[in-house]
Amino acid sequence: MTNMRVVLSITKMNFLEWKRNPRIITAFVLAFTFCVMLSGKALMFAKSYGTFMQIFEPFVWAFGDAKSIMLASLLLIFFFMDMPFVNEATPYYLLRINRRIWISAQLLYVGLVTIIYMCFLLGVFCLICAPISFVGNMWSETGALLGYSGVGTDIALPASVKAMEISSPYQCVLTIFLLMLLYTLLGATLMMVFNLLKNKFGGVLSVFALNLYGLLLNPQSIRRVLDIPENLQYKANVLCGWISPLNHATYYMHNFGYDLLPRMWQSYLLFAVLILINIVLITILAKKYQFNFL
Repeated sequence: MTNMRVVLSITKMNFLEWKRNPRIITAFVLAFTFCVMLSGKALMFAKSYGTFMQIFEPFVWAFGDAKSIMLASLLLIFFFMDMPFVNEATPYYLLRINRRIWISAQLLYVGLVTIIYMCFLLGVFCLICAPISFVGNMWSETGALLGYSGVGTDIALPASVKAMEISSPYQCVLTIFLLMLLYTLLGATLMMVFNLLKNKFGGVLSVFALNLYGLLLNPQSIRRVLDIPENLQYKANVLCGWISPLNHATYYMHNFGYDLLPRMWQSYLLFAVLILINIVLITILAKKYQFNFL
């Protein structure tokens, strides 16, 4: 119980660094701008047809695209650039506790910040689209127009027909929220590994490398590199769906009963294993980390 209080105390100390921190303010401003840009097309489309939306649909459409997920996860760099967090209280804690407790507080902070950030994105989407939205657990006429007419693909609003046919908006948003949460946690823990192993620049570079790897592994790129005929495009989709963490975080890149893409539980398991590996590496590296206090 005492150890838990220490962990919470250190975590609270990390959150106190947010006060008037320009980097944190910038992160939330950029995240808000990002949400406004992604929701703008949905609002314009709904207003042009005079239709209403289910309140979670803009979030579902925005993050049904791998590129949007990648951009959202990159903003977390602003929150975790300084890991491991060293402040005036760190020497005091390290003299009285072991490093495992200290690193547990850092990991708790990473998890809480990621959840807060994801809730912020969801909240902003709901707030922006609230005037023309309803809260009922059913897909809207706007979603049907975007999905079944193919207009959504043309204007970069991927309203998946597959998603609308097999799930409800509440179920869909919870699934996308969890997938994005796991992907961003993977990026945050990977960043901390390289911060401890190399330096802050190495941590930032690792997150860019993870997202670049996912961005390049899209079906179109794979088909061109492997010279896959267009009629065998499905094989490229399956290959990308399995080997790219970014595609594992993309809702429509999953098996819903009639293809060979990964199932949801398999993506959850993959992320859990990778995050656990990062946590083990963080624990090992923290024992050897050399603190420099000025």
